Amino acid sequence: MSKPEWNVEGRDWPNRATSRFADTGRMRWHVQVAGSGPVLLLLHGTGAATHSWRDLLPLLAEHFTVVAPDLPGHGFTTGRPSGGLSMVGMARAVGELMTKLDLAPDMVVGHSAGAAIALRMVLDGVIAPQAVIGLNSALMPFPGLAAKLFPTLARMLFVNPFAPHLFAAMARGPGEAGRFLERATGSRIDGAGVDFYRRLFATSDHCAGALTMMAAWDLEALSRDLPRIRVPVRFVHGSGDAAIPLASVNDAAALIPGTRVEVLPDLGHLAHEERPDEVARLIGDFAQAVAVRE
Repeated sequence: MSKPEWNVEGRDWPNRATSRFADTGRMRWHVQVAGSGPVLLLLHGTGAATHSWRDLLPLLAEHFTVVAPDLPGHGFTTGRPSGGLSMVGMARAVGELMTKLDLAPDMVVGHSAGAAIALRMVLDGVIAPQAVIGLNSALMPFPGLAAKLFPTLARMLFVNPFAPHLFAAMARGPGEAGRFLERATGSRIDGAGVDFYRRLFATSDHCAGALTMMAAWDLEALSRDLPRIRVPVRFVHGSGDAAIPLASVNDAAALIPGTRVEVLPDLGHLAHEERPDEVARLIGDFAQAVAVRE
């Protein structure tokens, strides 16, 4: 199967009643909007989609107007932004979506690469939130040789037209999605959560979107710009994250004035899916501390 279909893979999508589709230029977005109060924008990470907020979104919607899109190349969002799936291009595209929805984010929560997009949006003047939270944030370049090898490998896979189909075929194998998630993230999530990832991984367009995003990612430029961030930032990180080392997050925090790292013991890269109640509490506490308001 090439792309996720809303009435097939999305037939019982989490929080489906909050879903809508919005058009901006070359993009058709799947976005979920729920709750009332200050506007809170949720940005998922590479290879994920709105399902990753399935338990966190309802908790946050008790206090915020929550906006959660499927990022370009992911989930049920289709089309390509004018800047491609580069960090700058995606930051601009999400800004266009928020303009279309006539909602300006008072606060942004980004997971993994979503945190990078959130901070890029702030740096580029796309949005002016009162606070940003990064969950298991992917912000710093890979160390040593990996800094050159990883983006190069992603680009090689991207130009190979068979690669997304190969990954999708592998994901359709019994239990493969769950084993991959646990190895790659250090997180153990429930069977329903694994199945939503499996549905997406089994479609070549979703796999291609993740590969394209990784091939175009420029963390060196972002890390150079982090000291220019002036909005209050808080990082939340699972101590068992198998994807992003805590040292990397501490390095990023040291570059942004006044930024603190909250460590969640024994949780992995998908900490917000493992303990949504605890993450919701941390988000609410930080919002109160910086007086996020409409």
